[in-house]
Amino acid sequence: MTDPDKNPVEPPEAEEPEQLADPVIEVSAVEAEGSETKHRSVARSAGIVSIAVMFSRVLGLVREMVFAHFFGTGFINDAYQVAFRIPNVLRDLFAEGALSAAFVKVFTDYQINKSEKEAWRLASLVMNGLAVILSVITIIGIVFSRQFVDLIADGFSPEKAALATTLTQIMFPFILLVALAAVAMGVLNTKGVFGVPASASTVFNICSIVFGLALAYWLSGGTWVTSIDKDFVPEGSAQWAIVGMAIGTLIGGAAQFLMQVPSLIKVGFRFLPEISFTDPGVKRVMALMGPAIIGTSAVQVNVLVNTFFVSGIDGGISWLGYAFRLMQFPIGLFGVAVGTASVPVLSRMASEGRMQDFRNTLSSSISLVFLMTLPSACGLIVLGEPIIRLLYSHGGAFHESDVPMTAWALSGYAIGLTGYAAIKVLSPAFYALDDAKTPMVIALVSIVVNVVASYFLMKVLTGVLVTEASPSGIAHVGVALATSCVALVNFFALAWLMRGKIKRLNGRDIAASFLKIAVASAVMSLVAYLSFHYLTGQFPVKHFTIRLVEAFVPIGLACVTFLIAAKLLRIGELEKVFGAVSRKLGRG
Repeated sequence: MTDPDKNPVEPPEAEEPEQLADPVIEVSAVEAEGSETKHRSVARSAGIVSIAVMFSRVLGLVREMVFAHFFGTGFINDAYQVAFRIPNVLRDLFAEGALSAAFVKVFTDYQINKSEKEAWRLASLVMNGLAVILSVITIIGIVFSRQFVDLIADGFSPEKAALATTLTQIMFPFILLVALAAVAMGVLNTKGVFGVPASASTVFNICSIVFGLALAYWLSGGTWVTSIDKDFVPEGSAQWAIVGMAIGTLIGGAAQFLMQVPSLIKVGFRFLPEISFTDPGVKRVMALMGPAIIGTSAVQVNVLVNTFFVSGIDGGISWLGYAFRLMQFPIGLFGVAVGTASVPVLSRMASEGRMQDFRNTLSSSISLVFLMTLPSACGLIVLGEPIIRLLYSHGGAFHESDVPMTAWALSGYAIGLTGYAAIKVLSPAFYALDDAKTPMVIALVSIVVNVVASYFLMKVLTGVLVTEASPSGIAHVGVALATSCVALVNFFALAWLMRGKIKRLNGRDIAASFLKIAVASAVMSLVAYLSFHYLTGQFPVKHFTIRLVEAFVPIGLACVTFLIAAKLLRIGELEKVFGAVSRKLGRG
């Protein structure tokens, strides 16, 4: 659970009452030629970002596979997950979204209304100011690491808390490195450079894997032992190995920033040894970050709350972490892609006062998200076990008993997957309408929903499927279900408030489209379930090739089934996708 697309939500499907072109598929109808060129450029940039996101998600999954093979679940991986979560939460708070959005807006304004020289000075001031503030936070974090670990992982044994503290101290500077990378990304994006910054997270994953494993082998003496017994305290070599992975994570964070430096210099950035927190531009950036930080902090509080609840379950944090990574995959591929493509279009329509077009565009974008993520969610629920077994269980430290526990967690998360992805479109639509307050308030309310749902759902599931290996039953799944509850509550709240803001949201068309997609997904799920259980009965011995067959044959049959069912049900969004691809191939 290190990736921070954490908890929000969104709507269902859409329509085309006035035959408005789908914004995510093609840019508006009648535009000046210069404007069309600009829109094509935006679409191309979104494509670059989407491809980079896909590679990052794949390599992120590979990174989780490495952890599963070498460290499994329980003592070692639980300690690492908690240690990384603390700086990662602050990373999301101070870097990434909030900082990037605020900085880009002010930096662009300086370039247009002031001068290039003043814009570069602003970039340098922001970087220097961040370096000072986050260095202080890093020092405080290192000094009080044990207190932070005890606060969010109250259920850890003294030995596990001690290891988590050491790892936290090693990885705390990660927030400084990634914040600088976020500023660099903002600068390059405003200069029309998207490929290099979009690939930064891919470089992070590669470096953290390569350097982490190299250091793990070097520090441990070349081998280490884990155990299926969750109460087993690993020997020193295993603890040194995870220390190596922590150092590799820090190196990956540094690479994420340093790989952008040559491009920064190329577009004109020059470092100035100057710092000022009273500079008007710096103050504007900080003022714009305020609502975004408050909204993001609510999401991060939910993450820490979840960690607190499952810290007493040996292996629980690891099971949830591996499951969450799998759920992130379709969110990154579909939610981020649709959001990236639709948000600029929505912003333009809002600024031009074209509210009917805005309404239709938002509804259509929501529908497209449902088309892509609802079948993905059903697939993860039905085929969770064979997918997890194929990816994580290779005779290493991730044991067969961990497979169903992770699969149950994945099912809990998948219930809210569609909401998670849809929020990537709905929430920014409020920003397009100059309303940053509403998503912030909804995010804060989600903290209460998460705490209440986590407590009661964990209590209910503690006595379910109790075994010797999992004396707490599937209590950890309660946290995953609570996260899905937050996503769905956020979605319905934002959709209802957006409906009031723009008068209506084409609800009947969204509902009709959603029902069609749900029917097609149900048929697809049945085919996937039957084909998987048929293959399981045919191959009692589960070597790697058989695992491939048991995972990919049902996935292939499910995809074909869904496409046929969607075609028979005449799901309009699928027709738009096919039409756009056909036109693209035709132009090619």
